[in-house]
Amino acid sequence: MSTKLVDAGVDQYDEANKVGQEFLDRYQDRYGRRRASCVPVVNYDVARTLLQALTDAHPLSPRGVKEALERVKMSPAASGRRVREFRSETGRAERGWAPGTSSHDNSMPKASTLTSSIASVRNNRMTDELTQGVKDAQAKFDAGMGADGDASPYPMLNELRATAPVHHGWPEMGIFENPEEGQQIFSAYTFDAVKAVFTDNKTFSTRCYEAIVRPLQGPTILEMQEPEHQVYRRLHEFAFARSSMRRWEAELVRPLVERTVERLRDAKRADLVEEVFMPIPVRVIAALIGLPESDIPEFHRLAIQLLGFQADMDTALKASAQLREYFVGILADRRREPRDDMVTVLAGADVDGVRMSDEQIYGFMRNLLPAGAETTSRSTASLAFGLLTHPAQLAALVADRGLLPQAIEEGIRWETPLLNFMRQTTRDVEFHGVAIPEDSMVSVNLGSANHDEARWDDPERFDIFRERKPHIGFGHGAHVCIGMHLARLESTLFFNTLFDRLPGLRLDPDAPPPYVAGMHFRSPPHLNVVWD
Repeated sequence: MSTKLVDAGVDQYDEANKVGQEFLDRYQDRYGRRRASCVPVVNYDVARTLLQALTDAHPLSPRGVKEALERVKMSPAASGRRVREFRSETGRAERGWAPGTSSHDNSMPKASTLTSSIASVRNNRMTDELTQGVKDAQAKFDAGMGADGDASPYPMLNELRATAPVHHGWPEMGIFENPEEGQQIFSAYTFDAVKAVFTDNKTFSTRCYEAIVRPLQGPTILEMQEPEHQVYRRLHEFAFARSSMRRWEAELVRPLVERTVERLRDAKRADLVEEVFMPIPVRVIAALIGLPESDIPEFHRLAIQLLGFQADMDTALKASAQLREYFVGILADRRREPRDDMVTVLAGADVDGVRMSDEQIYGFMRNLLPAGAETTSRSTASLAFGLLTHPAQLAALVADRGLLPQAIEEGIRWETPLLNFMRQTTRDVEFHGVAIPEDSMVSVNLGSANHDEARWDDPERFDIFRERKPHIGFGHGAHVCIGMHLARLESTLFFNTLFDRLPGLRLDPDAPPPYVAGMHFRSPPHLNVVWD
């Protein structure tokens, strides 16, 4: 979310900037520090709509978002017209098509099978380095999501949590009260409050995502309610069967991690974020859904742009359109010739006669690339940061790998990669002493919940030896993260391989000190290390 509000061709954003400035000033008055983010806009009219919603203290109102998105539909990327040609970083020109069209550009390469992706790993044909396009997209995303140096939300969250479990408004976004009329918004900060919201998915519904996520990713289980959600979650779980997980570990993830680290070994120094933690998770996801090797850099870039819709909706819509059109071809190939990958599994999955539609499969794939790769990259990088800045704990873990599972959980608790989720109430409810009306928005802060002093002693401290208690970094309840086992698998292989092949791993004394950045998505942007 940029402090400079973007105008798509209309040179009239002075008023929008003025209101955005008032938001920043209000935040600064409250917490004494400049807020590095504002509100997402696409053009002047949308800016006025969203800024008015901000003024009315309910910026995530589905009504307001829907109205804004209706205006966005006037853009080529959402109207069914062809979008601008883009050139991949391999030099090939490709064309994206908008959602709703049926034509497919046959010049696009056909997707490979999981078997050929595994062969690419074994034959050392994959290129692991991040392209400049991916780096630029990531930097824009981080800046747009409020990453401002080493600024941390936790001092503010600690203050809010100490005051009350549940607050009116959305205080960390500068909204401290609700209007007398119109949709209300509330925020939960303690572990018990956040867990209760996730547990009671009948009262605290995910239907709010229909207005926010569906225009970008298509229909997904994020927005589904029971009993529909339970059926479709079972369909999705076919793609994450434990039998498949064992095979992926042996034939895909382990060889990819080992080869990547082996390539670095002789250099004696590296940025682990750019050279290990960022590229590998997206390559794992890409291989599992059958993307050809030559297209992975372009799809990595598009996935980041899709996830960055709050900062740049127009770019996100274009990325979504291009990804969808490409997945049309992949799914059509799998329906003609079933293969050994996730897409084929989902195309054939059946629960009591219910099957996923093509649009639902496209939605799954568009959600999987940014969500699965982004959060895993961040959680592993943050755990590495915790270990490297606590050498005694790092040495203990290297000596005793039995500590690795609890270290992984502590890393996710200590630096939760994604802090906020939203829910919408389906009835009036008295919640932790606060009366919340039906149809209100409720923000839950996972980072705050995972730093709750009532649950953990000295929660700001990174400590892999602390008493083990379940955190809430993967969510909880019916909508708990479906890919958490894959994330843990990747983390385990990352650290075992790093410890085995890079002896004496430590921070580079000649590099700038590392830090964790971000107000909503958090992780270290760089992690420069050396080894013996």
